[in-house]
Amino acid sequence: MGNPTSLYLQAASISLPVGSLVWVEDPDIAWIDGEILEVNGSDIKVLCNSGKTVVVKSSNVYAKDAEAPPSGVDDMTKLAYLHEPGVLHNLKARYDINEIYTYTGNILIAVNPFRRLPHLYDTHMMAQYKGAAFGELSPHPYAVADAAYRLMINDGVSQSILVSGESGAGKTESTKQLMRYLAYMGGRAAAEGSRSVEQQVLESNPVLEAFGNAKTVRNNNSSRFGKFVEIQFDQKGRISGAAVRTYLLERSRVCQLSDPERNYHCFYMLCAAPPEDIQRFKLDNPRTFHYLNQTNCYELNGVDDGKEYLATRKAMDVVGINSEEQDAIFRVVAAILHLGNIEFAKGKEIDSSVPKDEKSWFHLRTAAELFMCDIKALEDSLCKRVIVTRDETITKWLDPEAAVTSRDALAKIVYSRLFDWLVDKINSSIGQDPNSKSLIGVLDIYGFESFKTNSFEQFCINLTNEKLQQHFNQHVFKMEQEEYTKEEINWSYIEFIDNQDILDLVEKKPGGIIALLDEACMFPRSTHETFAQKLYQTFKNHKRFCKPKLARSDFTICHYAGDVTYQTELFLEKNKDYVIAEHQALLNASKCSFVSGLFPTSNEESSKQSKFSSIGSRFKARILFHLIFAMAGHQQLQSLLETLNATEPHYIRCVKPNNLLKPAIFENHNVLQQLRCGGVMEAIRISMAGYPTRKPFYEFLDRFGILSPEVLDGSTDEVAACKRLLEKVGLQGYQIGKTKVFLRAGQMAELDARRTEVLGRSASIIQRKVRSYMARRSFTLLRRSTIQIQSMCRGELARHVYESLRREAASLRIQTIVRMYIARKAYKELWSAAVSTQTGLRGMAARNELRFRRQTKAAIIIQSHCHKFLACSKFKNLKKAVITTQCAWRAKVARKELKKLKMAARETGALQAAKNKLEKQVEELTWRLQLEKRMRADVEEAKNQENAKLQSALQEMQVQFKETKEMLVKERENAKRAAEQIPIVHEVPVIDHELMNKLSTENENLKTMVSSLENKIGETERKYEETNKLSEERLKQAMEAESKIVQLKTTMQRLEEKFFDMESENKILRQQGLLTPAKWVSDHSPSLASKIVENGHYLNDENHTNDALSSTPSKNYETPDSKLRRPPIDRQHEDVDALIDCVMKDVGFSQGKPVAAFTIYKCLLHWKSFEAERTSVFDRLIQMIGSAIENQESNDHMGYWLSNTSTLLFLIQKSLKPGGAVGATPTRKPQPPTSLFGRMTMGFRSSPSAVNLAAAALVVRQVEAKYPALLFKQQLTAYVEKIYGIIRDNLKKELGSLLSLCIQAPRTSKGSLRTGRSFGKDSSTNHWQRIIECLNSLLCTLKENFVPPILVQKIFTQTFSYINVQLFNSLLLRRECCTFSNGEYVKAGLAELELWCCQAKEEYAGSSWDELKHIRQAVGFLVIHQKYRISYDEITNDLCPILSVQQLYRICTLYWDDNYNTRSVSPDVISSMRVLMTEDSNNAESNSFLLDDNSSIPFSIDEVSESLQVKDFADVKPATELIENPAFQFLHE
Repeated sequence: MGNPTSLYLQAASISLPVGSLVWVEDPDIAWIDGEILEVNGSDIKVLCNSGKTVVVKSSNVYAKDAEAPPSGVDDMTKLAYLHEPGVLHNLKARYDINEIYTYTGNILIAVNPFRRLPHLYDTHMMAQYKGAAFGELSPHPYAVADAAYRLMINDGVSQSILVSGESGAGKTESTKQLMRYLAYMGGRAAAEGSRSVEQQVLESNPVLEAFGNAKTVRNNNSSRFGKFVEIQFDQKGRISGAAVRTYLLERSRVCQLSDPERNYHCFYMLCAAPPEDIQRFKLDNPRTFHYLNQTNCYELNGVDDGKEYLATRKAMDVVGINSEEQDAIFRVVAAILHLGNIEFAKGKEIDSSVPKDEKSWFHLRTAAELFMCDIKALEDSLCKRVIVTRDETITKWLDPEAAVTSRDALAKIVYSRLFDWLVDKINSSIGQDPNSKSLIGVLDIYGFESFKTNSFEQFCINLTNEKLQQHFNQHVFKMEQEEYTKEEINWSYIEFIDNQDILDLVEKKPGGIIALLDEACMFPRSTHETFAQKLYQTFKNHKRFCKPKLARSDFTICHYAGDVTYQTELFLEKNKDYVIAEHQALLNASKCSFVSGLFPTSNEESSKQSKFSSIGSRFKARILFHLIFAMAGHQQLQSLLETLNATEPHYIRCVKPNNLLKPAIFENHNVLQQLRCGGVMEAIRISMAGYPTRKPFYEFLDRFGILSPEVLDGSTDEVAACKRLLEKVGLQGYQIGKTKVFLRAGQMAELDARRTEVLGRSASIIQRKVRSYMARRSFTLLRRSTIQIQSMCRGELARHVYESLRREAASLRIQTIVRMYIARKAYKELWSAAVSTQTGLRGMAARNELRFRRQTKAAIIIQSHCHKFLACSKFKNLKKAVITTQCAWRAKVARKELKKLKMAARETGALQAAKNKLEKQVEELTWRLQLEKRMRADVEEAKNQENAKLQSALQEMQVQFKETKEMLVKERENAKRAAEQIPIVHEVPVIDHELMNKLSTENENLKTMVSSLENKIGETERKYEETNKLSEERLKQAMEAESKIVQLKTTMQRLEEKFFDMESENKILRQQGLLTPAKWVSDHSPSLASKIVENGHYLNDENHTNDALSSTPSKNYETPDSKLRRPPIDRQHEDVDALIDCVMKDVGFSQGKPVAAFTIYKCLLHWKSFEAERTSVFDRLIQMIGSAIENQESNDHMGYWLSNTSTLLFLIQKSLKPGGAVGATPTRKPQPPTSLFGRMTMGFRSSPSAVNLAAAALVVRQVEAKYPALLFKQQLTAYVEKIYGIIRDNLKKELGSLLSLCIQAPRTSKGSLRTGRSFGKDSSTNHWQRIIECLNSLLCTLKENFVPPILVQKIFTQTFSYINVQLFNSLLLRRECCTFSNGEYVKAGLAELELWCCQAKEEYAGSSWDELKHIRQAVGFLVIHQKYRISYDEITNDLCPILSVQQLYRICTLYWDDNYNTRSVSPDVISSMRVLMTEDSNNAESNSFLLDDNSSIPFSIDEVSESLQVKDFADVKPATELIENPAFQFLHE
């Protein structure tokens, strides 16, 4: 196995029968699957799924696993065929269902989804992976980080996680998630206003990307340096610091570029800076700078360099770089650009050089100004070189070419020092722990590069990846060794595939490519062509080195990831790395402290001469300089590799599925190239060298037991069965481990081929039997059909004879009926004609009679109308004569009246009086209106009456005015009519012109006054209407305000009544808590006589005398020293001790109620402890309860005390009513409501049932609660919740270990698969039955201790919720659980839980069954047949309405049928779910698809109180032991 590719050829060269599924190469999609149609020797004819038929060599065909799950496997070591097309297909299948993470052993492959998947990265997901074994849950970066953290904590060995991949593959996101998890495990949270370590490290990325990233041929934001993030931990495993290490910055990019790449981003950002910065740094368009215009690419699509400049400055602010330092940084960057524009020409001296022209001098001056150094010194450092000998110092001129080299060297060293300063600044901002002994490093490294044009940068990068690949190969081989050792198989003969020959080709001394490159750089006349010829001569026989055809200076190296052709044109220039003393001295003397700080003073030796070194000669010490521990100084390769081997590595390979950076696109060629460059295929080759196929015994027997069924008969030992099976088939070279069967490359295909043959033979037998059965069934059917046809024919003949006889008889009958019909018809026609004739004659006679009568009647009508007309004409003539006579008489009477009116018109006094009367009425009306306004403002109650008066007065005035106006109009009209009718010819009038003028004047005045009065009346009416309208609005507002006030008063009344008790209690707690403890009583003996102590608490001063007189004397106890009577305080302490000693024992229950709680309550009530200002009884009781449950885990014991504490709390809740404290300000009681609604509400609220009052009076008594009682109530509530939590957590802990076994059905041997109906038959694996037993045990315990049913309900409800969470989360995180058989198993277990809930009844089970809705619906979906026919709406509306889209999507994609091999839901349903998930991730951060367990207290004291009744305590008996004590005689009451 010297050649690794022979392993693939060996796997592919297995003979495959016709009909086998295979993979063949395809130029479009890399690999395509198909079916073998024909085999002709080494040529195989394959029908591809695309429809085309191809003929390929057998060596280029790879077997396809027909039984592989459609959604792929989470660990590719589980693949039946571990080869390139199988790996690619598995990654694509998982990527299509948004499963972006896949294991290859312990290597994680992450495919960038290019969409947000927030459900994968929340805190709850971290909790799931915390402490989980690697590989137990779905692949995830959290699993890698957790494995590294656990190894660091347990073994004390530092860890490293190497994240590699192209730009855009998701390295930064993977690194972020790794650091998030390590911060989660490290336990160091960010302080208030500060940032976490993870945040600080991530905030440094924009700065490092601006100065270390550039556009390359394939990526617009390629990192041109390596970054290693150290997360440092203390001895307790907590994060103590962090550091960012960088290495191998591509310095040559500053000076040399190739089209279409770009220089570092910071140069373009600075050229797009705001105008003031451009003017300050004397910048211009990037096309004007030599270091930027070597390519035609100046801008990136979708990137605004101006905005990026501002964003970079903000990022610098975040990492702690102040504005002065930022200005200095960009001043240095601008100086580098100006340096690049300095051109040189030949000087006056031989081989000398000077700036070429004025433009070069301008850039020289600008660079010196920005560096803040002397212009002449800068010119000399570029154009001269000082050589120090033993005797003298020699100044040597440089020719223009050497000056350009010196200029570029200065630019590269300045940029390199600037980048190192940024890294140091970021590290100082984050903070490091120098005392840390353990760390986890996260390496973000560029991957293998192979472009159309590959220069010295790609050579160095690929050499870096070769070194890392060697370490990676060793790690993979080590994993293989560990696997083989764990399984105890022989692996000594397995050959290790290494790339040491490539490393020797590049870096071996002497004779390696780097050594030859250094040698070429030593000679001034060396060129890239002479260097290439030297390579051709040296390595012409090396298998890893070759010369391309038609190339003069190119060479090709066969790397592990493929062949790469390098162009040597710039190798020599980019390898030269001068550290020039003149540059060091020049910038060290800068007036800018920042620039001088970049070039600190070096030692004396290095300051006297310019030393030459090369990247190549120092590469081995620098290439991995910062990978693990940031080694200070150059170390040899051997020590560096020892350090790497001392660190436990972990690998994450990031893959970019497409170059469009869009979701749901998987480019096979692109992914395949990245897998090769990432070393995944190399790891597969290593696996292929050993035993690439590893099958657990049960899977191996399930798949290949058909090859030899007899080995399974009566066999219970899987190992022995596998051995006999392999011996039976004659396979060689396999290994039997402890838990798996290990097969060599190609053996899986051989077994599958034999399996296919067996299945083919079995299919032939089945087909033969089926055809025989079908032929027999066809013959039987044919014979039965013949008999039926014969019987039908005979029957048909008989029916024909019978039909002819029927027709003959019917014809005779028809003839008879027809003859009868004809005779009847003739008779009916004759009868009808006679009747018609008679009818016509009678009708004609009747019409003649009618005509005569009509003529007679018409003549009579004409005569009557003529008589009527003559009478009407006579009456009209008479009426006209009467009217004429009446008109003449009335005209005569009218003329007489006219004369009388003329006489009355001369009397104007009457009109004047009417005028005065109207004015007076108007004034009176105005006064009344004003009075009305004042009265409305003063007295609102009389507004309606005054309005009525005003309106009536106005109406009277209007009536009078109208009457006067009408009289005047009538008089004028009458006068005018009379004047017209009087004949002027017959009389001579005597006209008094003076009187007429006077009358006319008065008449006009009267008209004017009437008009003014009309205006005033109109204005008055308008004001009245406005006033009335305003009054109505104010009245409406007043009514609304009044109603609101009533409502507010009612609401305030309710609030005051509702919070009255709470306010009193709070005041008591605040005031009593500040009182001085009653210790002064013992210090003042004279006051002891006035303070009576009863049962441990002190009574109030105002009633202590009465209490002392009325107290019942206790039993006297004698001491050995004296016969004196004990003090009262000792007697009360003894009573309390007796009570505590009694209730500490299990005194049992009475009438279903705890005796201890009832006894304590009765004693406290008798001793008036609730009303005491100061007492020690409650403290003693709390200490007693605490000691009783301390260090107790028994549910029986906890149930007893839960029953007692909850019952005692209920009795206290019913008894206490908060009262005012001594000396406290009395609380104002709420005023009684004044409104009817408020009084009604208060009345309804304050009228409890008389029955409840009577029942409560028998057991409890309302007392005024003081501070100690209220504090005791709070402490007792806390103990109830604590005991409840202990019982609940005990049950959860007991069920936790069982639930992990219940989520997956037990494996059984082939032929004896377990079904849901056989659930309860196997007690050894029936974990569900053990869960039922746990639930029954706790339920019996709680019932025996008479725990309130409400608490029992809450315990089991939360427990079932916990079962739902654990089962459902395990279902979503473990693919092996989402199977049909597993769904049947879990469904059977859930049926047992449902039966338990029914047996426990709702009193104790409550809504426990409803808490399992998630797992019930998920399992119901798993066991449904023909899922591909179900639509998305049916799933969400009918089957699983409670599940989210993320949960449904994960179940649908993880599902596989291990029994019937049925399909999951249709691709359309999966697509619909994926679209909805994308919308959710774009609109808002979606919740996690995992459920969270709720451990809060789900009940309140009020709920407990409502579940109990006071009347149930009427027949409860106190403790018998205390009843016999004379001091407790009150318990008999």
